[in-house]
Amino acid sequence: MIIDAWAQHSTTRHLADPMLDSLRRWQPGIPLEEQPVSTTVEAMDEAAIDKSLISAWVAPGNVMISNDEVAGFVEQAAGRLVGVGSVDIRKPMEAVREIRRCVEELGFKGIRVLPWLWEVPPTDRRFYPVYVACCEADVPFCTQIGHTGPLMPSEVGRPIYLDQVALDFPELKIVGGHIGYPWTDEAIAVATKHENVFIDTSAYTTKRYPPALVEYLRAHGRRKVLFGSNYPMISPAKALQDLASLQLDEEATDLFLGGNAQRVFGL
Repeated sequence: MIIDAWAQHSTTRHLADPMLDSLRRWQPGIPLEEQPVSTTVEAMDEAAIDKSLISAWVAPGNVMISNDEVAGFVEQAAGRLVGVGSVDIRKPMEAVREIRRCVEELGFKGIRVLPWLWEVPPTDRRFYPVYVACCEADVPFCTQIGHTGPLMPSEVGRPIYLDQVALDFPELKIVGGHIGYPWTDEAIAVATKHENVFIDTSAYTTKRYPPALVEYLRAHGRRKVLFGSNYPMISPAKALQDLASLQLDEEATDLFLGGNAQRVFGL
């Protein structure tokens, strides 16, 4: 089974947001309008992806992809898409209630909040109710580590911030997306130190993985790294096109492509 740990089925609000303009320098073919769900499934089929975890996007004062929209996309995809919710961290009690709704009513398998959207690190007090709710619901907290493609401050994405979060919430499963570059060594150190911290490779093609991450994948990090594409910004086929160059053995390949995501997200 191949599972894409980070994807979006984007709305027009998300695709056309000026925040994403800087990404179009590298990916000029990104659409500006919402596509049918069948388009996302076709992109998955091209890369033999069995399931994709698609995320809501909640930013300050701007819901780019709502949780209910994600639930609707999942419903249309006949088991191929899995929902990941998002919440407004400025409203902690509403956030907690929404996480419970996402898991208990919508069937979502994770919650994602991006620190750079809020311009605060994941150690900020406003994140802590989210961590409690994720622990109670037994779903991973997903976030971005590393620099940002959009022209927003990157410092809040330093992987080392997750060290303190994992110390405070050792039972919380944390998935840091976008490999943590240029702080990939930090990401590997934190994932190695903490049993429940993981890295996903979204937003990078295999040929752009830092050598340290490739070595980690081949050896003691084989149970720690999940494949992700960041579709539609990168198609899963493009993200995987140089997979053989990683020279992973059969076990490492199976874990990277799907086994780790299956275990971490309970799929």
